Order: sequence, then structure tokens, then C-alpha cells
Amino acid sequence: FSFPPLNFRLDRPPNVLIVSPRERIESIREIMLVQDLDQEQFEDIEASVDELGVSSLVTELGGFGGTYPTFVAGDVSLPWTIATATEEWLHQYLAFAPLGFMYLLDSIGIARNYEIATINETVAGIVSGEIADLVMTAYYPQYRAPGGEGSSSAAGFDFNRTMRELRLAVDELLANGEIERAERLMEERRQFLVSKGYSIRKLNQAYFAFYGTYADEPTSVSPIGSEVSELRRDSVSLRDFLNRAAALTSRQDLINRLKRPSDEGALLVRSPS
Repeated sequence: FSFPPLNFRLDRPPNVLIVSPRERIESIREIMLVQDLDQEQFEDIEASVDELGVSSLVTELGGFGGTYPTFVAGDVSLPWTIATATEEWLHQYLAFAPLGFMYLLDSIGIARNYEIATINETVAGIVSGEIADLVMTAYYPQYRAPGGEGSSSAAGFDFNRTMRELRLAVDELLANGEIERAERLMEERRQFLVSKGYSIRKLNQAYFAFYGTYADEPTSVSPIGSEVSELRRDSVSLRDFLNRAAALTSRQDLINRLKRPSDEGALLVRSPS
């Protein structure tokens, strides 16, 4: 038995406003917005927030675990739906463990901790990805995309590499105090990506702050992604990995656990098989 029971609704999730300082990439505020906003309203909200001297982005969410049942967008592929439904449930499952509880405190602004948010999102992404792959293989093999659903290369263009190189360049410019130059570079690269078929409406500090929380994404330069992946490789099973990750309280705790052997005998009672 797993708590809470898996329950989700195929519906349009809320939108979210992300706020980052202009001088660095960091999510300092995330505010949920109603679902029925159009692009003009997105831009009006962003313009108002940007007048405060910060970087902002309003974007749609693919899933939302802040309600029960959770929300999952209903206009996407089956593999993506399964992975997202699982990921949003995992956020609720982890909320009853140290990692998820600390992430909850970060989400509501009581104890901001970008590293904990990154660990939580990365753990949920790894687990949901593996579970979705198992479900697709067992029950829907005919809907699996040949060779996976990679988005890195198309006609010789590597999106992931381009985004990672851009993130590194922007970080360097911001560290040197060249804010306007960094913002011009992001807009130039956004236009280039649009010409390659990638529909990115706005590419700024807030964009990287939001998507950089997922340490396995090209928009992140955080070493946490490789550290969490190493913890997965060192775990004897997916359940073992989830239990070890759920007990984390900091990035240093993650680093320390990489030095200790897996102990699947010390499992949480609630853990899924």
C-alpha cells in the first residue's frame, strides 16, 4: 500500500510566474496563476513584474502536485502523461519524508533552499522516468517512440548542447556584472532556436532559474544531477534509491551518502515495490 494513493486528473494545470534577480540566476519567487490566461496576459504580467527590476517568466505547467488529485495536462503523449502523473504523485509521496518536507518548506517560502528543490525534482524525474518506461514496455509497447524520445539532435542540430553552452556563457557574463549583454545574448539565441523549430517564447534569467531546477535538463549546470544519478547507480533497486533519496536533508547529506554502501534492509514502510 502506498500513501497517498495515486490519483490524478487530466486537465489543464495552473500557470506559474517565476521571478529571478537580473544579476544572477535564482528562483526567488514562484506564484501559481489561474489556468485560462492567454499570451497577451502572460506578457502583461511579466511587464508589470519586470518594472520592479527583476527577471520574470509566466509559463504553463505540465503537471501540478499541489492539489489532490494532481493535475496532468491532457493534450500530450501517453509516455509523457504516465511519467508526469508519476512525478506529481512522487512529490506528494516525498512530502511525508525529510526531502519532500524540506522541499515543501521551500515551495511555500518558509525555508528557501534551491539545492533541496533541485534534488527533489531530479529524484522525482529519475524515478518517474524509470516507472514510465516499465509501464510502457509492459502494457503499451506499440506506443513507444523508436529509439526513445530524445530531443537533442535534429538535422545535425544539438539543442541540449546549445542550451548548456548558453547557460554557461550567461552565468559567466552575470558573474562579471554584464547583465545587459547576457540578456541580449539570451534573446539572440532564443531567436536562433525559434528558427530551428523550438518554440521558446521568452528566454531569460527566470527561464533558466525555473528549468534549471531539473538538474538532468540542459538548462541546468548544477552538479546535483550527476550526484543524484550516481546515487541511483549505487542503489540496488529503484525502491532502494527512492528510500535513500527520501531521507536526504541537504546536498552535503547527498554527498555523504555517496560514500556509504546501500542498505536495502533499512526500507521505509510506505515504500513502493
